[in-house]
Amino acid sequence: MLKVYAREVSGFRSLGKILASIFVAFCFATQSLTAATASIFHPPLDPARPRSSYIAQAKRGMVVAAHPLASAAGEAMLKAGGLAVDAAVATSFALAVVRPQSTGIGGGGFLLYHQASDKSTRAYDFRERAPALATRDMFLDTKGNPTSFRYNGIDIPDSAVNGHLAVAVPGLVRGLVELHTKYGKLPLAQVLAPAIKIAESGFPVYPALAKLLLQRESVLKHFPGTFKIFFRRSKPLQTGDLLVQKDLAWTLRQIAAKGTAGFYDGAVANLIVTEMKRGKGLVTANDLASYAMREREPLTGAHRGHRIISMPPPSSGGAVILEILNILEASGANQEQKLTYGSTGAVHWLTEAMRRAFADRSIFLGDPEFTKVPLKGLISAEYAASLRASINPLKATPSSEVKGGDPEKFEHPSTTHLSVIDSQGNAVSSTQTVNYYFGSGVVAEGTGVLLNDEMDDFAKKSGTANVFGLVGSDANAIKAGKTPLSSMSPTLVFDHNGKLRLVLGSPGGPRIITATLQTIINVLDHQMSLADAVHAYRIHQQWLPDKLEMEPDGLTPNVVKELKAMGHNVVEHVGMGDVEAIEVTESGLIGVSDTRSDGKPMGF
Repeated sequence: MLKVYAREVSGFRSLGKILASIFVAFCFATQSLTAATASIFHPPLDPARPRSSYIAQAKRGMVVAAHPLASAAGEAMLKAGGLAVDAAVATSFALAVVRPQSTGIGGGGFLLYHQASDKSTRAYDFRERAPALATRDMFLDTKGNPTSFRYNGIDIPDSAVNGHLAVAVPGLVRGLVELHTKYGKLPLAQVLAPAIKIAESGFPVYPALAKLLLQRESVLKHFPGTFKIFFRRSKPLQTGDLLVQKDLAWTLRQIAAKGTAGFYDGAVANLIVTEMKRGKGLVTANDLASYAMREREPLTGAHRGHRIISMPPPSSGGAVILEILNILEASGANQEQKLTYGSTGAVHWLTEAMRRAFADRSIFLGDPEFTKVPLKGLISAEYAASLRASINPLKATPSSEVKGGDPEKFEHPSTTHLSVIDSQGNAVSSTQTVNYYFGSGVVAEGTGVLLNDEMDDFAKKSGTANVFGLVGSDANAIKAGKTPLSSMSPTLVFDHNGKLRLVLGSPGGPRIITATLQTIINVLDHQMSLADAVHAYRIHQQWLPDKLEMEPDGLTPNVVKELKAMGHNVVEHVGMGDVEAIEVTESGLIGVSDTRSDGKPMGF
């Protein structure tokens, strides 16, 4: 498997330039409120990154993940006769090794599982949860201001993001192992073998990982367990250095041999609790032992004759995606504007729909076991019609004037992502995370487990923003045992005959939602190929802060000028999301990895 990576690593060396310069675009004619043209980002025409590194075709199975070693781990399970869940679990544990900036066994996630035999889809929540000792104002001082984290006599900014107090109870291992027990076919030890091998032998640090290690150096260097793994000669590992994680390999062996007990009880759990005590964190042995995965009812909606299935709360992703699609769905006087790709009108309508749905996210969404979520109202066609009527087709609505709608009266009786399909047609869409880059920054000494900082996804104080700029309300307030609101949006799309068509999702904080959404729109509304749909320009509007983010060179200067004239606060943002998607076609499976990151699809 290391040889597989070696063949690809040369393609990653130019990754730092990908987002800024190596997308090649072409223009085609279209219309807006006035004449304009738009472009589609295409994968880089770089000899070091051939087409086979981001697009794959196969007949019997496909794995699409954010790193070649992870995709190879999943593909190996399919070739060995395993099922979609075997491949997804192998891929997930491999991602935990090779993408520590994004995910890990000290984190959590969501997963959609589609079973071909009975055409059922189930949603599983193994998201991190607040420890039993968590309190509403735990990250605020007596004046209501955010606190810093003090460790070994040093003050580290933002205790909700950095350090032991930021750690919520991890759920990834419980979820993956229990799902493997329920739906897998191969032995757990075989499924974890690739991840163990990679952790033990090491892999070359790729440019994106090196860049983020440098970005988080000021925090990571303060924690001995973290410093031991990710630093060399007192400096963060650099591109090409070998990242070896022998302690993590030991922990993975405990899981392979003992299942969930190898993580939530015994030696590994004891070391995690010891680390928590060392930094005055709140996670206890009882928190670990009592953690339970939850099965939830997936959200279902419709768009352009297709059925969309996505994750319910405590994910906000499914609700926001369906709400936006509902706003854009109806025909009428403005329909041509909405469907004209790259036009001022299309971007305006999409932006205004995002603005309203994200306002609702902030106000209404939270853990449904702790707060009443008007879910049916939020995703109802009638509610979407009321929001649609509030949109001025010629002018932006300032976010200060969008207060959230009234969905209750319509209540009728991030991170990384992977997509998998096996030869039987079973499918997995799963998004997993440790929240911010490298989570809390804390590795539990002796385990190699990088612990999450998921407590920051709660609203520390109503009306204030988290590390991703998302503003929360009391619906997402901290409470013991509560799950923080998430943007993770694993999604499945079925055609009008009920046949699975798309498996997709993305990392990226709140941009998870809009990256996943726009890929769906590009395929269903704009009839793009999956490769074009994934690599098309992206925009993002999340209500607050009131700005329309867009990737550079995606829209013509004339369209950007018109959007500004309409009142949109347009700013550039390089690289939004990292979509990993599979399309089921009559001739077979197509897998696409987003070249905004490091992924590679693999099929057979």
